[in-house]
Amino acid sequence: MKRQQETVGSIVQIHINDEFYVYAQILPHGLLAFFDYKSDTELSDLNVLKNAKVLFITAVYKYVITKGIWLKVGKIPIREDLQVLPLRFVYDRISEKFFTYNPETGETAPTTIDVAKKLERAAVWDDKQIEERIKNHYDGVPCKWMQETFELFNMVP
Repeated sequence: MKRQQETVGSIVQIHINDEFYVYAQILPHGLLAFFDYKSDTELSDLNVLKNAKVLFITAVYKYVITKGIWLKVGKIPIREDLQVLPLRFVYDRISEKFFTYNPETGETAPTTIDVAKKLERAAVWDDKQIEERIKNHYDGVPCKWMQETFELFNMVP
C-alpha cells in the first residue's frame, strides 16, 4: 500500500469487492463526502463528481487514507453544497438525550429526536464498514452497521 497525505479536496477511489468503483472527497475536519456514483471501470474524468448526489458525509479513520487503503486519484475544488459541513447527531445513553454536533466548531447542543433522525450519526468508520455500507446501499439491503441507529429511532431499515 502506498503512503499518502490526507489532503482536503482530494478524491479517493474505493474498489468495492472487486465489483465496482465509488468515490469520495476528503473534506475538512476528517470528514469525507461519499458520492452516489459507481462505475465498473476507473473514473477518468473526476469532473462528473461535481454533479453527483452525495450518499452521506461521515468520518473514517485517518489510516484508511494515509496508509493508502483508499488511493487518492486526483483533486477537485470542493463544491458549494459541501462548503459548510452538516451537523451530526450524538445520543447520550445515560441521559437518553440527543445532541447536535457541529464538526467545524466541536460544539454540541441539545436537540430533538425529530431533528436527530435527519442527521448522520457522529461516528468514525473503518474502511470495511464503509465499503459494506455502500455495497448494501446499491444492493438495496439494510446495513448491519446502521442497525443501532435504526433501532434508536424505531425505524425499519
